Amino acid sequence: MVNPPQGTKTMSGDELQLVVFNIGREEFGVEIMNVQEIIRMINITKIPQAPDYIRGIINLRGRIIVVINLNVIMDMKSREQDENTRIIVASIGDTVMGFVVDSVSEVIRLSEKNVEPAPAIIASRIGMEYILGVGKLDNRLLILLNLGKILSTDELHSIMSISTEATEIAAI
Repeated sequence: MVNPPQGTKTMSGDELQLVVFNIGREEFGVEIMNVQEIIRMINITKIPQAPDYIRGIINLRGRIIVVINLNVIMDMKSREQDENTRIIVASIGDTVMGFVVDSVSEVIRLSEKNVEPAPAIIASRIGMEYILGVGKLDNRLLILLNLGKILSTDELHSIMSISTEATEIAAI
């Protein structure tokens, strides 16, 4: 059994409440407590000379948010952008950022007893540092991600700098 991330409240009966999304053919889940909202794909302004994993920035109701290509971070093949493509807006520490995913399918409750450590093949393919485990739901397996660990400290600092600079420029 995998413990939820520190600071995360589980539902009664040791349940996790998860947002389920797809990248390519794989299904993932993230704790709903980290997710602020899910929005349809909007125009993303590219940032010159930004790392590949940064898609650009968006203006979300007057707030400048850096948008991350989650498939690039996890080195996975993504589908072509379509009407199902979404941006998951999430808080990581003091920073709000968006993560592009192929689609968001549902919000579920998953008993912690149905979560197991990730098998070595998944951990080696995606990266153990940000995998909470694998959730078993009926005939499906969900790779549970810890969004707070997806980016390195240096990447987070870079995103915080971009957010701060973009916000200052927008205020002019």
